[in-house]
Amino acid sequence: MAKDKKKIVVTRDGPYVVHGNIPLVRKTQVVSEYGEPLTWKKEGDIPAPESYDLCRCGKSDFFPFCDNTHSLVDFDGTEVADTGPTAERQVVYEGGTGIVVKRDHSICMHSGYCADRKTDILEMTPHTDDTQVRSRVMAMIERCPSGSYAYSLEPGEPDLEPDLPQQIAVTTDITSGGPVQGALWVTGSIPIERADGQPMETRNRVTLCCCGRSGNKPLCDGTHRPIDPE
Repeated sequence: MAKDKKKIVVTRDGPYVVHGNIPLVRKTQVVSEYGEPLTWKKEGDIPAPESYDLCRCGKSDFFPFCDNTHSLVDFDGTEVADTGPTAERQVVYEGGTGIVVKRDHSICMHSGYCADRKTDILEMTPHTDDTQVRSRVMAMIERCPSGSYAYSLEPGEPDLEPDLPQQIAVTTDITSGGPVQGALWVTGSIPIERADGQPMETRNRVTLCCCGRSGNKPLCDGTHRPIDPE
């Protein structure tokens, strides 16, 4: 493999093998006084070699790196996420002038950037003739780590994506119960290959499970987040 070939390979019931000197960083959610996710804060770089293994079972003593604990806990890493284009799964919500909101529910990880205590993206979409509303919707969508929400400027046009670096972020979610380990946030259109050699769609934003409990492996489905009491 060429030294500059950036790629993430999912191994069968094992770690993610990262090739190509992909930067590894820590990022934490920034939330409001009401617990609403607002943005991301980079906490620093994680030193890593050109190739490295990242934990997928969530049990490693050297997290985020793999220490082979998966082989001791009988980790089931069976991959079930759809490998087809997200465009084939998107539901389209046409708003006002200048924006078409789209959502692929299957890749949502429930990070919470699509709503606040007063409203959410879908509630605002019919009112995006208002420039301020449209701007707010765009900003919310661009902070969605999984890319579940996307938008284009006109029907039939390609999605507009935020300009994100090629890196993997080990994330921390801020919940009502305190900080919890989040997903591995892969940005910058890094190719991901399943354990059976089948490529997943290369996307600008992908969130990979690293707690071992997702029902949509290798993607994160938000299972790591505690359920808030009603």
